[in-house]
Amino acid sequence: MTARHFLLSALALLALAAPAAPALDWELLPGVERVLDLPPGPDNPRNSEGAFLPLKDGRILFVYTKFTGGGGDHDTAFLAGRVSADGGKTWTGEDTVVLPNEGGMNIMSVSLLRMGGGGIGLFYLRKNSEQDCRPYLRVSADEGATWGEPLCIVESPVSYYVVNNDRIVRLKSGRIVIPAARHDWAGKGMDARAHMVCFLSDDDGATWRPSESVMYNKRVTLQEPGVVELKEGRLMMFIRTDRGSQYLSWSDDGGSKWTDPVPGDLKSPLSPASIKRIPATGDLLAVWNDHEGIAPELAKARTPITVALSKDDGKSWTGRRNLSADPNGWYCYTALEFVDGRVLLAQCAGDRRQNGLARTWVLRFPVELLYGE
Repeated sequence: MTARHFLLSALALLALAAPAAPALDWELLPGVERVLDLPPGPDNPRNSEGAFLPLKDGRILFVYTKFTGGGGDHDTAFLAGRVSADGGKTWTGEDTVVLPNEGGMNIMSVSLLRMGGGGIGLFYLRKNSEQDCRPYLRVSADEGATWGEPLCIVESPVSYYVVNNDRIVRLKSGRIVIPAARHDWAGKGMDARAHMVCFLSDDDGATWRPSESVMYNKRVTLQEPGVVELKEGRLMMFIRTDRGSQYLSWSDDGGSKWTDPVPGDLKSPLSPASIKRIPATGDLLAVWNDHEGIAPELAKARTPITVALSKDDGKSWTGRRNLSADPNGWYCYTALEFVDGRVLLAQCAGDRRQNGLARTWVLRFPVELLYGE
């Protein structure tokens, strides 16, 4: 996530401490169940942005950022984990420490990927300062029990890189793509308008190189990109902006060269979207804050949380439905996993009157629900 001094609508939401949180009462679409709730508590003011990975023994690992020093993006945090042995229906009741804090400020924004050698890739941001936040990779050869030495993915230039949770993708070719937003220091502060860049690896994460295209727009705030591979091999990048919709860019060469970003059809506030392919059907699933026809008083709010399908690789979206639409909900930083015909969806789901990023939930629902069945 970007620095709190330019996270606009999040500025008023950061909390330095949090009492035990009451039960969450956001209403859910029928057929959707909340299977895990991670509220803030004493000495734990925020639990946010995570990622899933199926383990070899059939269990599911969920890793997320657990804050201890405060509720802001720069406060102390480490990576914590929970495990499910029944397809995500129930979860272990206590956290395990997946990775202690090793940054000058924190570590956060995790993605998990099965590596070519069979191990687990743990991608995360190590934040040392507001001018040094870079992605790192560790690999586990024992299903997450221990982790290898950290590999810095971006040695130069040192800057503030944002790589959202659950964003790293492996292409059909085997290439690993990391979509990133580089925020440079401008005068007395950080430039909210980021440079869109991808980091590419063709040797299973051993070495990395930046994309040839680095996209920047002085008139449009581009932030927090994601990438999905289309059926014919083309890549589509979706980008959070301040212009009322997700912007889109495409690559025909596996993520090195990109077209200039243009407005897409997913209307949204300054908030990230997530797009993944449903293995069982081949359709794309989008999760975002749908602001088509939103009430003026909610124009900057990260509500509702909406899902939709695309059967034509992102050209059009159908079957829109809100999973939850409380006007005080703050739904963002989604992770998706597909297990046994069901969708697991984790995201921040706090109260925007407090710290909307403080609480994370995991939802579970059948894929058929997306098709109205």
